[in-house]
Amino acid sequence: MRFDLHIHSCLSPCAGLEMSPRAIARRACEAGLDAIAVCDHNSARNTPALREACAAEGIACLCGMEIATAEELHALAVFDTPGAALAMTEQVYAALPPRVNVPELFGEQPVVNLDDQVVDLEWRLLSAPTNLAVRDIAAAVRELGGIFIASHVDRPMFSISSQLGTLAGDEGFDAMELTRHAERALWRRRFPGLPIVCSSDAHELHDIGTAWNEADLPSFTVACLRAALAADSVHCVVKGTAATARRSPAQTATDR
Repeated sequence: MRFDLHIHSCLSPCAGLEMSPRAIARRACEAGLDAIAVCDHNSARNTPALREACAAEGIACLCGMEIATAEELHALAVFDTPGAALAMTEQVYAALPPRVNVPELFGEQPVVNLDDQVVDLEWRLLSAPTNLAVRDIAAAVRELGGIFIASHVDRPMFSISSQLGTLAGDEGFDAMELTRHAERALWRRRFPGLPIVCSSDAHELHDIGTAWNEADLPSFTVACLRAALAADSVHCVVKGTAATARRSPAQTATDR
């Protein structure tokens, strides 16, 4: 199964307005992906429409969001259902500063339905960090049955490396995400205890299909994904390369 866990819809103020759930699902299908997750900044309000769009295109989906922690690092919270993702959204909304989005400065934040109709404009400033510490978010995600992934750890902003430098090991991450530009062996050495996933982090339609993961999953669920990560059977693929982020047997034995 080919899957991408980190795509932004038009709800993210930094994403293109053409990134509707239906357009994302269609482009993912064209790119040869079997499954996706949309992880918008600090909200999952477009996940119900995504679930419908993916069903119409015959691909699977998980429901997620990209949360900005109090440490100002980004992390993916991925769930099986829109209900769980929206429950996490309510916790995140309560932890956001009471600031109103200014579309002219930060971008539009439309909530849309399957037919690309705008049903609401999110007024909260989704680009702001929450007041929730990373460990508290990890506990909340786990309580809701989700999986917790450190976003784009190789980036110089809003990442583990930029904000924390290193990890104590008890932050609660299930995996770390690399961008398609990362030197995977380097980050494997830097954070040896975390499995790796790769994502497109697509903000525009043409970015979908530039990086993905491959794994033999019986179904696209959090439980199956968690098991594949624990077994180190998730392979990272970047378009145009045959590189993967799989650990060697020696590295796997060391991690355990």
